[in-house]
Amino acid sequence: MSVSMTGSGEIATPVESSNSAMTWGPIFGGAAAAIGVTLILLLLGSGVGLTMVSPWSGQSSSLGTVGVTAAIWLVVVQWLSSGLGGYITGRLRTKWAAVHTDEVFFRDTAHGFISWALATIFVAGFLASSLTSLAGAGAQAVGSAATAAGTAAASTASTADLPTAYFTDALLRPEQARAGATSDDTAATAEVSRILLNGAAAGQIPDDDKAYLATIVSARTGLSEADARTRVDTVLKRIDDAKVAAQKAADEARKAASTTALLGALSLLIGAFIAAAAAAFGGSQRDEEEDLLVTPRI
Repeated sequence: MSVSMTGSGEIATPVESSNSAMTWGPIFGGAAAAIGVTLILLLLGSGVGLTMVSPWSGQSSSLGTVGVTAAIWLVVVQWLSSGLGGYITGRLRTKWAAVHTDEVFFRDTAHGFISWALATIFVAGFLASSLTSLAGAGAQAVGSAATAAGTAAASTASTADLPTAYFTDALLRPEQARAGATSDDTAATAEVSRILLNGAAAGQIPDDDKAYLATIVSARTGLSEADARTRVDTVLKRIDDAKVAAQKAADEARKAASTTALLGALSLLIGAFIAAAAAAFGGSQRDEEEDLLVTPRI
């Protein structure tokens, strides 16, 4: 605290309020209002979004349409809840006496920003908890499916040592593959599966493997060698198409996730600005009319 001396020799000390510049009551009130509006609008958006999805073919909106609609709705939810929470924070705070107008404006915007931050942290925690519960349920389902798949695979052939089994098959392939494929269906099916899995892992199937597959197909189906080779090429083409489609879907999901993250960050920044501006607007409306206390002369 600085002390100054007047010209008449009197000591002048600045007036400093003992009250804190932060009022938590309006902050918590605005944050609670923002949280309530956010949850209501999220549930409303979920209900509307479910009407856009259908298990029947041709009756659902496209994935891109659903994603864009969801992103726009989240932006609307963020802005509406931030504006309402900030406005309530500004209007509920009591008026500061003997405080400069610029300082009042700064405090109002700070209160609105803090209220928005509290609401955002709560909603983020709520959503994270919900997603964690869903992920746990999904992991349990995947674990059950994996156990069942492992049990089924154990009855035919073990894929844990797939690379070794594939090269072992390549070393022990009989010269007369047609006779072996005809006499042992289980072994032929397992060997074909290992060839296809190894080709999927390597990215391509060698020509000698294709010729061997054509021989087995010809022995099992009665087709000629040429027709069997055509069938093998057709199936391999379908496998490549499925792989490309999966990669395309993964790339689209990556782009959608990136866009959603960037849009979410921008929406949060704008939401913080809206909350601060709404609090300042509410504070200005609160201070528009000045109440005067009239004390009679004694």
